[in-house]
Amino acid sequence: MKKSLLAMVAALSLGLGGGAQAADTVKIGLMAPLTGSWASEGQGMKKIVELLAEQQNAKGGVLGKPIEVIVEDDGGDPRTASLAAQRLTTKGVAAVVGTYGSSVTEASQAIYDEAGIPQIANGSTAIRLTEKGYQKFFRTAPRDDEQGRMAAQTIEKLGFKKVAILHDSTSYAKGLADEANALLKKKGVEVVFFDALTPKESDYTAILTKLKGANPDVVLFTGYYPEAGLLLKQKKGMNWNVPFIGGDATNNADLVKIAGKAAEGFYFLSPPQPQDLDTPDAKAFLADYQKKYNELPPSIWAVLAGDGFRVAVAGIEGAKSADGAKSAGYLHKDLKNFPGLSGSIAFDAKGDREGEVYRLYKVDADGNFVMQKK
Repeated sequence: MKKSLLAMVAALSLGLGGGAQAADTVKIGLMAPLTGSWASEGQGMKKIVELLAEQQNAKGGVLGKPIEVIVEDDGGDPRTASLAAQRLTTKGVAAVVGTYGSSVTEASQAIYDEAGIPQIANGSTAIRLTEKGYQKFFRTAPRDDEQGRMAAQTIEKLGFKKVAILHDSTSYAKGLADEANALLKKKGVEVVFFDALTPKESDYTAILTKLKGANPDVVLFTGYYPEAGLLLKQKKGMNWNVPFIGGDATNNADLVKIAGKAAEGFYFLSPPQPQDLDTPDAKAFLADYQKKYNELPPSIWAVLAGDGFRVAVAGIEGAKSADGAKSAGYLHKDLKNFPGLSGSIAFDAKGDREGEVYRLYKVDADGNFVMQKK
């Protein structure tokens, strides 16, 4: 009996010790596509956030406590994302960074809002995400209406008169396609094709044949990089040389791996590539990243996840509290000209990032992404 009692006391004290130890960290969640079609983005997000947490902990963490990063894989799928979000809400996180993909982020928004947890998305540009009134939702990525304006301006500047628009029916791609379509028509540019493909297929020759039949001067594709790479490769196989312009979701090094030499001449819109970030902070961090992982981040979206982490830490520090309402309030009202890796960051009342971010890139003969002069 005494042994049983002692065992119970020992188990209880170990349990209390474990709980106390857990309370001695500030947990920040990361929701990212570690598997699936967008896995390279998710892996880049994880590497950046974990490195930033390591560096922040070397400086004393936040609120005098070390930061613990809690990672959940959303698989780049809305259904998986809702489960990942539910798991993170049970793990005591003070904020969540992520995710990549507007429809995936959208599946998690209400879950985090109901739990009172600030969410800072990094690769989700659909307009409607910040039109719902969630006061704890923020994003370090710009919005599709800004990208739509840039797309229309670029097409006009490059002198194209007849445009085909192809999307994939996701929240992001359809929203950007609609925005660009309306703006191009206002500018007097003829939209000769507007339709969607089905993501994750292996053969797009049928939709490419329809596109070719519309005889456009240029194709604006607003979907993601896996499909863009295949379209470029299969377009070249058809000996169809029409130029393609992609939205910011085509910005990933895997585009060139998929398309090969067919990627040459492809234009896309994006916030600046990691190698084009010019602040001292960004240059120093990217040098640290390259030293640790022997590579650069896969795209700017992983960097924007890093900015989401830095912003989450700034909110907790500024509010002097890990309480979600207090840190979100600080981000809305008091965070101004924050030195992000991708440039200055501030948020408007909706949680959108303020300021112009987009640039035009072109893929050269060696598969490099080259920023075009304004």
